[in-house]
Amino acid sequence: MFRRSFLSLTAATALLGTTAFAGDAPKDIVDTAVGAGSFTTLVAAVQAAGLVDTLKGDGPFTVFAPTDEAFAALPEGTVESLLLEENKDQLIAILTYHVVPGKVMSTDLSDGMTAATVQGGDLTVDLSDGAKINGATVTAADVEASNGVIHVVDTVILPE
Repeated sequence: MFRRSFLSLTAATALLGTTAFAGDAPKDIVDTAVGAGSFTTLVAAVQAAGLVDTLKGDGPFTVFAPTDEAFAALPEGTVESLLLEENKDQLIAILTYHVVPGKVMSTDLSDGMTAATVQGGDLTVDLSDGAKINGATVTAADVEASNGVIHVVDTVILPE
């Protein structure tokens, strides 16, 4: 069931990848997110946190990338507050909680597995009803970048 769902999701993502993410050479994670157009809040947060150079680095990285809609679902004022200089450490913790070292493709996931994040916490995979990471639904998987992979999620995942 999971493999079938993820194969369908991966096929749709591959199609998306040839249109929305097309280019002469593979782009890094940041440039891929910028090119997608649905991660403007994430990109702004990565810039405010000073993580652009890191996510443009060699990697590989796996990023569970919340969409603009995911950020918009946070309580009013949360994003604006996190972007303030005095909250930079909290912003970094949240963003690095969405990043796993290494390249983890959807076919590498198994139900109940955990993955250590750059932030230091663990993410847990739930495949019982689609693919979820700490409760966030994976809406697009395996968007490849030159330095890793992006899995699009519908929720900002907050560290415990």
